[in-house]
Amino acid sequence: MNAKLELYWIPLGAGEAFGARVVRTSGRVYEQLTALLQRRSPQPLFHAALVAEQPSGRSIVEMTPIPRTGDPAGRGVVVSGPVGSSLLGRSRIFRYEVRCWADGVIPDICFAVDSPVVVSTNPVEVTRVLDVVTAVPANVWGRDEARAGDMWNSNSVVAWTLQCSGLADRAGRPPRQGRAPGWDAGLAVARRDVSARSPTHP
Repeated sequence: MNAKLELYWIPLGAGEAFGARVVRTSGRVYEQLTALLQRRSPQPLFHAALVAEQPSGRSIVEMTPIPRTGDPAGRGVVVSGPVGSSLLGRSRIFRYEVRCWADGVIPDICFAVDSPVVVSTNPVEVTRVLDVVTAVPANVWGRDEARAGDMWNSNSVVAWTLQCSGLADRAGRPPRQGRAPGWDAGLAVARRDVSARSPTHP
């Protein structure tokens, strides 16, 4: 098996499960209000996920809610953070987890649009991405506590990981003239983090 890193653009709230319908409806309302404030037409919303192929196997990188049962290590959880506020995050239902999951599953990947986008076929770069994601910040989901001008969410995690790996420019833009809320926050926070770690940084 050759190395490959793929990016999938999945419509927000894809599928017919009750939870997906709730996400789709709330996302549509959010986008309509945002578009009204910005004086533009509403755009389709997407969330991003990564799939890494290596000779040792397949891994997925994605942010998800924390399930009620199961072993976090078995799901490849590398980071957990609060949803909405740090106070709410004391409860499991208001927490998220970031997975770097060997042989993992992305349930809604079958709904991905114009995907996969091949980001890299370089084994060193693919390995770097899987190493970098373990250090992703556990910022509050849905908030802009990093003052990046955009809220932190699942797209932020993917953008942060690609930017810190030097691969963000290869992701392109969301398909069908859509938007990926949170993407710019991930890029902005990653640029700060990379700058702070630079040997030339004062």
